[in-house]
Amino acid sequence: MMNDLVPKLSRRKRAAWGAFKSTEDVVKRTKNTRLRAHFCDSTVLPALTYTSKTWSLRKQEERSVSGIERAVERAILGVTRSTQLTDGIRSSDLRQRSKIKDAVLYAKQSKIRWAEHAMRMNDNRCTGAVSDWIPRDVKHTAGRPPTR
Repeated sequence: MMNDLVPKLSRRKRAAWGAFKSTEDVVKRTKNTRLRAHFCDSTVLPALTYTSKTWSLRKQEERSVSGIERAVERAILGVTRSTQLTDGIRSSDLRQRSKIKDAVLYAKQSKIRWAEHAMRMNDNRCTGAVSDWIPRDVKHTAGRPPTR
């Protein structure tokens, strides 16, 4: 089964950069790193991980999301990719300096939050049918099914 997250991730990438560009002048003028991180966490991160609760993230998509996030971190800190390479600055050092939340972890947590929300629903919506779904590779028990 093919995972069609590539077009979704490219849309999320454009949305994240759009969210960053809308607050870029404020972020550039602010010297407080905690405030910069708050701007990024409140605008860029939700734009990047919007509908992430429905994603089935593989390692390839995780690397793509973290790459987008690293690019935004570099833009926030004013470090270009070439200066990062020439100065030997590691991405983990940039993460510690920027204090931005991890986008992949945020996406995974939103998936868990959605599952918890769906489990708390007790009305007759499709969430019950989805959570009670039996996969095809599971064999049914022999005999007549129990009456309802």
